[in-house]
Amino acid sequence: MAQEPESRHALASYQWLVFAIGVIYLTIGVAGFFVTSPAGFASRFTSQDLFGLAVNPLFKIAHLSTGFLGVIVWSSPGGARAFGWVTTVGYGAMFGYGIFLLNSSGISDINVNRASNWLHALSIVAGLAAALWPDRRNVTSPGRRHAS
Repeated sequence: MAQEPESRHALASYQWLVFAIGVIYLTIGVAGFFVTSPAGFASRFTSQDLFGLAVNPLFKIAHLSTGFLGVIVWSSPGGARAFGWVTTVGYGAMFGYGIFLLNSSGISDINVNRASNWLHALSIVAGLAAALWPDRRNVTSPGRRHAS
């Protein structure tokens, strides 16, 4: 008697990680709009912060976009892996730019502080984890039968 094959839709740990990243960024994005005003849409020098993170509406749109993307693609293994790489590259660039901004008095459209840089650094680590996490699910192909 053949056993039933395991579900092909079992979700891997990295997919749940992408879902969590998406929810966190959606939460940060939505909450950020409660503490920002439309004035200074892309201003770097605002006194507005959310849990210590420097915020402005432009950055909140970026966080909302990251969150929406994560929540949309998390259930697809390929989408989750791609999200991990996009998050790593995107927030890696923001982290590098943030380090530059913290050490310069130049003008920028991005409002960052040390807490924002820590969030970006954690996002890089989480993105790498999602992109490189081993897939240990036991997925059987259709039509393949287990020995009894």
